[in-house]
Amino acid sequence: MSDPIFRMVCVPGALLGTPEGWAADLLTEGELVLAAGPGGLEDVDRVLHALDFWTAKVVRTEADTATQEQTVMAYTSRYALVWVAPSFSDKAREWATRRGPMTLLVETDTTLPDAERSRIERFVALLGRQAE
Repeated sequence: MSDPIFRMVCVPGALLGTPEGWAADLLTEGELVLAAGPGGLEDVDRVLHALDFWTAKVVRTEADTATQEQTVMAYTSRYALVWVAPSFSDKAREWATRRGPMTLLVETDTTLPDAERSRIERFVALLGRQAE
């Protein structure tokens, strides 16, 4: 794959239980970046096996939520972003608004529901058309 057109930052639990092949298909033009979740390394391993990936990037863990959000925002820099998290601060929402159509925030603390997967698919499809 050439340079990714987007980064997807999420805890492993958001991908566990999604339909088989969904995440792998979605990530053909994107880069998966896992954030620490309650399932730890075991969930990371489960996601990698489910996606048939050998490796994935992991964003470092910070001492508090505000600093964790800052780290994700700094890391994504110039890339479009699908960011899945249990919640977002007002600061993260304002940052996403300033970035306009380059950022999709998805709030869930469980496996991505159908409606959210559809939103992500539409977002990535738009990115793909823009990249052509």
